[in-house]
Amino acid sequence: MSETKKIKVLIVDDSAVIRQILSQIISGHEDMEVVGTAADPYIARDKIKQLVPDVITLDVEMPRMDGITFLKNLMRLRPMPVIMISTLTEAGADITLEALQIGAFDYLPKPKENLGKGLVEYEHDIVSKIRAAAGANVQRLEMNSLRAKTEGARSTVKAFDYSPKKDVIIAIGASTGGTEAIKEVLQGLPANCPPIVVTQHIPPQFSTSYALRMNNTCSMTVHEATSNQKLLPGNVYIAPGDHHLTIRKTAVGLVTQLDDREKVNRHRPSVEVMFDSITELGYRKTVAVLLTGMGADGAQALLRMKELGCHTIIQDEATSVVWGMPGAAYHLGAYSEVKPLESVAERLLQLTNKL
Repeated sequence: MSETKKIKVLIVDDSAVIRQILSQIISGHEDMEVVGTAADPYIARDKIKQLVPDVITLDVEMPRMDGITFLKNLMRLRPMPVIMISTLTEAGADITLEALQIGAFDYLPKPKENLGKGLVEYEHDIVSKIRAAAGANVQRLEMNSLRAKTEGARSTVKAFDYSPKKDVIIAIGASTGGTEAIKEVLQGLPANCPPIVVTQHIPPQFSTSYALRMNNTCSMTVHEATSNQKLLPGNVYIAPGDHHLTIRKTAVGLVTQLDDREKVNRHRPSVEVMFDSITELGYRKTVAVLLTGMGADGAQALLRMKELGCHTIIQDEATSVVWGMPGAAYHLGAYSEVKPLESVAERLLQLTNKL
């Protein structure tokens, strides 16, 4: 009986301590192995040729060549799944979001020398992401990288013969690969689009930077959501990291509500919490979209929305970086239709157009 092929991981980090922590975590799992480590990108370049890893963990800040420059070169010459290891700071958030834009698979915070109680959760996160990365759609990551080279300033979409239906809202959920997938959808929508609520699995420091980036590149106005914002046409409300985003009905209409209750499906914000808040209102005038992402967060809730009478869309496997969440929804029959990412914005316009 042949032995199961292990996932080969190359760790690239200038800190010997970080290399050791990551090596110990990864080596403790039978389905993966650390085939090598490198203290800088020049050493990494040689080891990639020599060891042919399946997944790379890459430090953002290193001597001789920074992680972003190395990632650009890698995605141009030898595309492969890369997990960025970043500091959870505003500066770290900007760099990491840039890395995702140019083709990184996902990111993790730098492990601390004394993780204590957080070690189990950190180990679960990195091992899960390595497994998902090993099966990732590398062609999709490469497309993100190519798109990043050609992107300019704010997109302005002119939607001819488009007049949005009254009181309709759009709800979007995503995880791994979602920052770029959401951007592609939003950039395809005009400034008078119905209000959109978004839950993307993201840490607190990153959601602020992400909302700002989206606001600078989309026709709609994009906010990091706060509580009690009235849902208005032409506006996008992105769940802040470490808070669930829910929708409630008031005398003035639908408004946002944040809460910090326990994680759901290991996430806060959780797509399930946002979708279920809409179902609990009985708000059928919702188009719900579930995009690329690891795990199954939002899949069961999407089924409940479909059963309520909402129109539900899932991203297809071919255009997803990871077909986890939409795949789970597919197997539940939670979708009204399956769409490639490039068609989602156009379909949203068709569904919400009253003309």
